[in-house]
Amino acid sequence: MRDALLKVDRLEAWYGESHILHGVGFEIGRGELVTLLGRNGAGKTTTLRSIMGIVGKRKGSVQFDGQETVNRSSDTIARLGIAYCPEERGIFSSLNVEENLLLPPPVKPGGMGLKEIYSLFPNLEERRRSQGTKLSGGEQQMLAIGRILRTGANLLLLDEPTEGLAPVIVQRIGEIIRQLKQRGFTILLVEQNFRFAAMVADRHYVMEDGRVVDMIAAADVTQSIDKLQTYLGV
Repeated sequence: MRDALLKVDRLEAWYGESHILHGVGFEIGRGELVTLLGRNGAGKTTTLRSIMGIVGKRKGSVQFDGQETVNRSSDTIARLGIAYCPEERGIFSSLNVEENLLLPPPVKPGGMGLKEIYSLFPNLEERRRSQGTKLSGGEQQMLAIGRILRTGANLLLLDEPTEGLAPVIVQRIGEIIRQLKQRGFTILLVEQNFRFAAMVADRHYVMEDGRVVDMIAAADVTQSIDKLQTYLGV
């Protein structure tokens, strides 16, 4: 890929003595929305955490915008322009919605201001004085995504953004993610809901046992559905 923003090659990762990733490799082009698919325990979340440098140990290569990051600290990686939205969302109960949004410092120029974030997430503006953890699950997910948009990051790592949400909220999250792609963000999405992933992604990488075992383009999903169901156990 000539214009890859992220190149992952032979990536291995450990938590303590547990060897989780075994040579993961893939690329994401500038402005692409790519998913990591796979069963529970395949290594998807660990891949995101490894890109951010927040695993116990890692080796191999992770190049972001031409710069090698595998030996850099997580705060240095964030300042390059990568933001991570974890599955558990990390909303601070002692802060209201607006205080949660203002918490992360900008790491690069070009981050969204509050007005722009509220235009994407009108619910958050209505609830801006509410305690962050008093929001519905969908609103908390919107808050978690909105918070990283202030940082100026241009690569967003989103871990299971639709987990546990009602179908109507899943649809809204999909609309928001598509809008972010249209605005030029590059997005790596970990998602169990394949139907949702198929609606938003340009390409899908499939993981098994800590490795990427296949890549399926969006245009090839229909003819590859049997293979995907076997991979995902559905």
